[in-house]
Amino acid sequence: MLVLYNTLSQKKEKFVPIEEGKVGIYVCGLTVYDHTHLGHARMLVAFDVIVRYLRASGLEVTYVRNITDIDDKILKRASENNEIFSDLTERFINLMHEDEKALLNIPPDHEPRATAHIDQMISMIEILVRKDCAYKADNGDVYFSVRNFPNYGKLSKKKMDELLEGARIEVGELKKDPRDFVLWKSSSDDGVGWDSPWGYGRPGWHIECSAMSTESLGNSFDIHGGGSDLLFPHHENEIAQSECATNSKFANYWLHNGPLRVDDKKMSKSLGNFFTLKEVLKKHKAEVVRYFLIASHYRSPINYTEQGLQQSAKALERIYIGLKGLDFENAKSLTNSRYEKAFLAAMDDDFNTPEACSILFAMVGEINKLKSTDSALAGQLGKLVVKLGGILGILTLSPNEFLRRDESVDLDEVIIDGLVADRNEARKEKNWARADEIRDQLLGMKVVVEDGNSSSGWRIDRQLE
Repeated sequence: MLVLYNTLSQKKEKFVPIEEGKVGIYVCGLTVYDHTHLGHARMLVAFDVIVRYLRASGLEVTYVRNITDIDDKILKRASENNEIFSDLTERFINLMHEDEKALLNIPPDHEPRATAHIDQMISMIEILVRKDCAYKADNGDVYFSVRNFPNYGKLSKKKMDELLEGARIEVGELKKDPRDFVLWKSSSDDGVGWDSPWGYGRPGWHIECSAMSTESLGNSFDIHGGGSDLLFPHHENEIAQSECATNSKFANYWLHNGPLRVDDKKMSKSLGNFFTLKEVLKKHKAEVVRYFLIASHYRSPINYTEQGLQQSAKALERIYIGLKGLDFENAKSLTNSRYEKAFLAAMDDDFNTPEACSILFAMVGEINKLKSTDSALAGQLGKLVVKLGGILGILTLSPNEFLRRDESVDLDEVIIDGLVADRNEARKEKNWARADEIRDQLLGMKVVVEDGNSSSGWRIDRQLE
């Protein structure tokens, strides 16, 4: 039985989809004005794993993740670059897709763009105005009236008085209440915008997700997800405007991934600790980055360090070393395995990936014991390890591919194979001094020789100095 931690209720709940056997999930995606960074990667991988597991559980999943391609930050960056905003967003959308593919993510089923749903946003705002849940200010902006939604704050658990504290009315705003938020922003005739019943302008950020999610999944759907930084005010505002417009419960379950910090500090360009995903993937294998991100529970904060990445690399190496030499091709599929049951139980408990990973290691430990006593069963267990790893988006390579591939080490495999062959010959001739000399030479190249009964193989160990 799958249970989820629902931010709305602040407790774990049994997952019951609206329609049996089907799941609709909407995740707030990227605002595309810059490169994909590590914080984005945390969200992308977290929900990729969630969707993978839902599908592995036999559910038919419709995964929707939006693209915000009109926003103040986008327009500011386009102006700084002296380019058309749509050219800017298209460039970064393409780069985002490259990054996601490199990260081994499965693309969402639908990826709506804000600029393609302006009509839906206008229609929703019109409904809110008619219901007296929104109003037009003298400056042409349209605001949502927070006081007219009594349940405002039910997601963040913030009370009206708390919300009022610290609320400010910016210059040029004509809000009736400091807590009201913008649905439609007026724009000058020569600015970026669209025609609307309230004049030329463009949508506010919050209304974009409400319009795109309901258009894709209906007025009510199963799961709404995103980063914990979006919980308030973005997701709170989504609930208010959506439920006012539709008279329906917006989403049944709210899932939020934890934040990512770098060396215990908030990631920031000003602090010099800002890393794009491309930069990280130049130094580390994609599976290593994925493993690092799933080794912590999706709701927990993650502290990014180089040491953490190196530990993740070593952890994956342990698994791949355990899988090396197994006969997967002739191995039968294990059924009713206690390991698989334990793995699924961990994932059923709010997608507990750290526990799921620990079960993979337990399986590898068993494999290592069986290699010399029952190679057939070892092969079966190895096949199951790969299957379960696939649910997490790891173990996609053969052991040899992973253990020999290290983008941070410039090695010539032909030279290494030659040295290993020379060493094998020296061992046959019992020239132990020469064999040790070659072994030391290889160690200097970060290559570990693994001796078998009749020959030797090799792998890269990035930790060797």
